[in-house]
Amino acid sequence: MGSWYWIGVVAGLGVAVGIFAAAVFPNPFFAAAVGAIGGVAIGLGFFGWPEALGGAIGGIAAGLGAAPVVAGSLRRGGTRLGLAGIVTLIALGAAALAFIPTVGYLIALIMPFLAVQVRRREPERHAGLRTLARD
Repeated sequence: MGSWYWIGVVAGLGVAVGIFAAAVFPNPFFAAAVGAIGGVAIGLGFFGWPEALGGAIGGIAAGLGAAPVVAGSLRRGGTRLGLAGIVTLIALGAAALAFIPTVGYLIALIMPFLAVQVRRREPERHAGLRTLARD
């Protein structure tokens, strides 16, 4: 297999690390940072800089994409332990899918769109009658 295959695999593994980081701590910036560090570590540990860059991009994309979903689920009444277990299984599935040619690239591209979709579906917050109560 060529270098493009392994860059895609490491990008997919970076996505898995970012999803897992979002399960542990659903802050988008923390999850993106941990995903990037994990992707770089996997890339440099087994391959070289091009793969590490792919892993960093995948980890950032997954952290920014999965954290709003996890945070929204927690706000709506999901338990932290149950949600962490489900999201960890999803991360393991993403890691397994990363070994299919080009799927690692695809899941790294899909994750930011997930965050945009979640933000579009959130209702707008209005002050409502609280602004009238200030008198």
